[in-house]
Amino acid sequence: MQVTYYGHSCFSVVIKGKHLLFDPFITHNELAKKIDVNNIKADYILQSHGHADHIADTVGIAKRTGAKVIAAYEIHEWLNKQGVENTHPMNTGGKWNFGEFTVKCVVAHHSSGLPDGSYGGNPLGFVITSEEGDFYYAGDTALTLDMQLVPRWGKLKFALLPIGDNFTMDAADAVEASNMIKCNQVIGMHYDTFGFIKIDREKTLQIFKDAGKTLLLPGIGETIDL
Repeated sequence: MQVTYYGHSCFSVVIKGKHLLFDPFITHNELAKKIDVNNIKADYILQSHGHADHIADTVGIAKRTGAKVIAAYEIHEWLNKQGVENTHPMNTGGKWNFGEFTVKCVVAHHSSGLPDGSYGGNPLGFVITSEEGDFYYAGDTALTLDMQLVPRWGKLKFALLPIGDNFTMDAADAVEASNMIKCNQVIGMHYDTFGFIKIDREKTLQIFKDAGKTLLLPGIGETIDL
């Protein structure tokens, strides 16, 4: 699978030629200013929760590409009111086969409000399974014992985990999460974008190395094959 990082918690993963875009926040991210949001491909947009730093570009990309947006029911309703009609509502514990891949919605311990103050429902994590491999997009979350359930739903090739602390897990908790989900290859997210979540890269990489795990921190715009 090809994984492209667009900054913060925004990634594109290509499965069987379909582009899955997670939590698009690009035009308002100073670190991603070299990325042209109009060139980003999307067949599906997976929305973990409603905070502006995860949903800021969702409406624009969805309208331009016609991508199907997979999100909590409350976000689905909000998007419909913004003129985005191609949506698929889900909620914690639910599963749906989209053809090229299946999505299982799992617990993410966080909060969720939409940019206009609307209620965003419960935040979600996603376990994606496909013939090309399985992976876990944790969304914004604390370390939670619910993560021990993730291996029941997929044999993970990699996991996308927050590491920035303050609003989410830090690197040490992400290592514990990787133990629970039985995945030693982690792509970090939700770090460096704001002052509250700046990380010491060398120290963070060492924490994973000492635990015998691989932490990948791709550059913004970089594509990696996994």
